[in-house]
Amino acid sequence: MKRGSVYLRAKAPLRNPRALLLTGAAACLLGAAGTAWAQGNGTSTWVNGAETSQALRIVIGLTVLAVLPALLVCITSFLRIIVVLSMLRHAIGMNETPPNTVLIGLALFLTLFTMSPVLEKVNREALQPFMSGKVGMEQGFAKGMAPLRDFMVRQTREQDLALMVELSKAPPPRSMDDISNVQLIPAFMLSELRAAFQIGFVVFLPFLLIDLIVSSVLMTLGMMMMPPTTIALPVKILMFILIDGWGLLLKALVGSFH
Repeated sequence: MKRGSVYLRAKAPLRNPRALLLTGAAACLLGAAGTAWAQGNGTSTWVNGAETSQALRIVIGLTVLAVLPALLVCITSFLRIIVVLSMLRHAIGMNETPPNTVLIGLALFLTLFTMSPVLEKVNREALQPFMSGKVGMEQGFAKGMAPLRDFMVRQTREQDLALMVELSKAPPPRSMDDISNVQLIPAFMLSELRAAFQIGFVVFLPFLLIDLIVSSVLMTLGMMMMPPTTIALPVKILMFILIDGWGLLLKALVGSFH
């Protein structure tokens, strides 16, 4: 009798219409959830692929931003320009005027001006195809380096290239394509430093003459206790303004690239 009563109590809810309705609704919900899960699982591959591609582009962009200062100094005209501007400041005798921020800003815009044809070619042939997914990362890097290599080769002396090839103990290259970036970039930087020092020497000469003339005049007048820079500095600034020194210097810098 107990077994029968237990069996009847267990079977009783199934005869309740409300219980049957709830059970059917739960089954429908479970079925809908399973269908949604199956559909979501089918499209997860595409979503994950898109997210991976986007994440890869973000990582590459952050990496480029991290190494951008080093690239700016090593493979563009920035090195020559900033060295010449710094030497000009020392030649005048003002070690903190113009401030570093001004010199770096001027050097950056002059770099963009002189490198604009090269950068446009890099953007057209490498960056845009890579961003649109037409080329891979390795192919995009090779296409982007080609215009920069052409620019560096034009500015690099043969002696500096031969020096870097000799130091690397590599076999003599048959053409410029055989020279690696590890050899080309240091040779380019050496040539840029040489060109910057040559321009800086020419910039130093007139200011050095002013220092000598002012010192001689002060010694002749017996004013040896007065520092020569007190008089030489305003004379240098006046001369630099009268001859349009900034314009002449920028013309010389831009014209030195070929």
